[in-house]
Amino acid sequence: MHTKTINQLAQGLRSGEFSSVELTQHFLQRIRQHESLNAFITVTEGLALQAAQAADQRIASGDASLLAGIPIAQKDIFCTLGVKTSCGSKMLDNFIAPYNATVVEKFNHAGAVMLGKLNMDEFAMGSSNETSFYGPARNPWDTQTVPGGSSGGSAAAVAAGLAVAATGTDTGGSIRQPAAFCGITGLKPTYGRVSRYGMIAYASSLDQGGPMTRTAEDAAILLQTMAGFDAKDSTSADLPVPDYPAALNQPLAGLKIGLPKEFFGEGLDSGVAAVLETAISEYRKLGAEVADISMPNLNMAIPAYYVIACAESSANLSRYDGVRFGYRCESPVDLTDLYTRSRGEGFGKEVKRRILMGTYALSAGYYDAYYLKAQKVRRLISQDFQQALAQVDVIMSPVTPTTAFGIGAKMDDPIAMYLADIYTIAINLAGVPAMSVPAGFSGGMPVGLQIIGNHFTEDRLLNIAHQYQQVTDWHQQTPTL
Repeated sequence: MHTKTINQLAQGLRSGEFSSVELTQHFLQRIRQHESLNAFITVTEGLALQAAQAADQRIASGDASLLAGIPIAQKDIFCTLGVKTSCGSKMLDNFIAPYNATVVEKFNHAGAVMLGKLNMDEFAMGSSNETSFYGPARNPWDTQTVPGGSSGGSAAAVAAGLAVAATGTDTGGSIRQPAAFCGITGLKPTYGRVSRYGMIAYASSLDQGGPMTRTAEDAAILLQTMAGFDAKDSTSADLPVPDYPAALNQPLAGLKIGLPKEFFGEGLDSGVAAVLETAISEYRKLGAEVADISMPNLNMAIPAYYVIACAESSANLSRYDGVRFGYRCESPVDLTDLYTRSRGEGFGKEVKRRILMGTYALSAGYYDAYYLKAQKVRRLISQDFQQALAQVDVIMSPVTPTTAFGIGAKMDDPIAMYLADIYTIAINLAGVPAMSVPAGFSGGMPVGLQIIGNHFTEDRLLNIAHQYQQVTDWHQQTPTL
């Protein structure tokens, strides 16, 4: 059952082939069998079975959505009422959320079954899932390699068949990079398309939630539930939500694809490049036109991103002070001691590094030199995307320079770790949507193809990915566990 798509499972539930309780028990058993992947922080077995029973009743009454009774899992960055929401950090190891994030509420309303909360880099800061307080999740294709980050637990769980689908968040590539490393489909929507209410903040102007699934069709189904205006989120886009599944079968004849030369040069692994070349040739067969384009400011994306993201994280994480909620140090002697020891003991090394970088960039005398300049570069990068997308319908590129690297390989070299997101970060700075699609294997490990579109064109991206998945079977490949 764990290899079926959402539509296949929904048909099975409605035909009586199996119940949601039986389906949920199957996935809970798989989670227990593969605990060594460390994909979950919390497994909500009791709540899942209650939700499955309620879903079975809804399905029997004939009043149920497509997602009713389908077992999914939530990245542990989304607040879930009555359930620990840790954000992968010691700082929130004791935090029980008093409310549901809007994304969680929408899935609950649809009748989906939440299996639990998924492992992630601490406060979404990382590219490998190794900064998690709970230890790294492991890539099911090779358990000695990372699943990517920060949504590594989500990618590992979907790839290993521990959940039908999962939610992720993407600040600089944290849906797309782990999706590529684990051979699944992952979509970062346009900034503002999915509510951030109840999604614990890292960098508020960059964070965006999205679906992580095996297929583009499943991603369309999940996004249909996740997307939409939310008055509780001041950055939420008040725009109609298209029918994403209905757009999947549009033909690709006449599609114009742009390949930025800045993304296909030095630094890209030759095996990854060969896989992408084959994938793009498939699009030519489907009737697409391919053209080389140039986006000259992309080389400034990483420094601009880390100044902006770290500055925003410095502000967002100031709330964790040992006073109101979260970790509190033992026996503080005064208020200053409470603040400094609670934060010093509660945050991990990478989070502290980014807070320090961000605080420095925002400090008097350095704001103009770093933060303001980074925002100007952000505008230039955004203009690059707008100019490119005026010439072509979509942009295609690598998701990552290499396949998944070994656990521990880059932990002592933060710059090398940051470069793992070199092809994804610019998209977040521009706020446009992008997705990773399984495109093949290099050295036995998955490779993802990145598809980038203009603002609020998720329906077109999903259509382009789905048509590719109709003529390839990379998305159907599963690891041997």
